[in-house]
Amino acid sequence: MALYAIGDLHLATVVDKPMDIFGDTWRDHAERIQAHWHAQIGPEDTVLLPGDISWAMTLDEAKPDLDWIGAMPGKKILIRGNHDYWWSGIGKVRQLLSHDTYAIQNDSLQQAEVAIAGTRGWLLPNHPNFTEEDEHIFERELHRLRLSLEHAKKSDRKIVCMLHYPPLSADGQGTAYTNLLEQYQVVMCVYGHLHGNSHRYAFNGIHHGIHYQLVSADYLNFCPRLLTLA
Repeated sequence: MALYAIGDLHLATVVDKPMDIFGDTWRDHAERIQAHWHAQIGPEDTVLLPGDISWAMTLDEAKPDLDWIGAMPGKKILIRGNHDYWWSGIGKVRQLLSHDTYAIQNDSLQQAEVAIAGTRGWLLPNHPNFTEEDEHIFERELHRLRLSLEHAKKSDRKIVCMLHYPPLSADGQGTAYTNLLEQYQVVMCVYGHLHGNSHRYAFNGIHHGIHYQLVSADYLNFCPRLLTLA
C-alpha cells in the first residue's frame, strides 16, 4: 500500500461555485485532480483528504461530490474542513460514502502499518483575529483530536494525522495541537486550508520529530502527494 494525500478538493458538482474565480490556477481543477489520481493511484493505495471536500450546503447536494470521490481508485479517508457545511452528523455522512471511503470523527482507521487519525482543527491563538469564541472552538477541536489519537494509539501502529487547519505557524512555533501530536508520537501530520499567497504561512518539515506537510490541492498543483514515512 502507498499512502497519498491531497486536501481542499472544493468540488462543486451541483452548486454554482467555479473555483477559477480564485484565479486561473484553479481552472478545471477537478478534471486535473482526476487525471493525476488515475495516473498515480491503484486500488491498493490509500488517499488522505484533509477537509474542504465540497462546496455543497446539504448532504443531498454533497452526494454527487462524494460519489465522485468514491469512484476514484484506492481507499479514501476524509475529515471535515471549515467549508464542509454539508457535514451534518457523522452517521449520516458515512451512509453516503462508498464502501472504500471512510470519514473520521473522534476515531481513527487502520491501514496496513499505520493508523490514520484526525480532526478539523481551528485558527491558532497567535492569529491576529483570534477571539474568545475561537478559543472555545480551538479547545473543542483539541478534545476531538485527543479522542482520535487515543483511538489510533490502541492499534499499536505508526500514527499519521490529518488536520484541516495548520497546527503550527510558519516559523515552527508549537501549539497545543503539536504538543498533543508529540505526546502520541505521531510520525506525520498533513494539513490543508492555505491557498495562493497564504502558502507562505505553511510549515513543511520536521518539528520535534514529526513531519508536517501542506497538501492543499493548489499547493500540490492538483496532484496527490506520495507520503514517505520515517
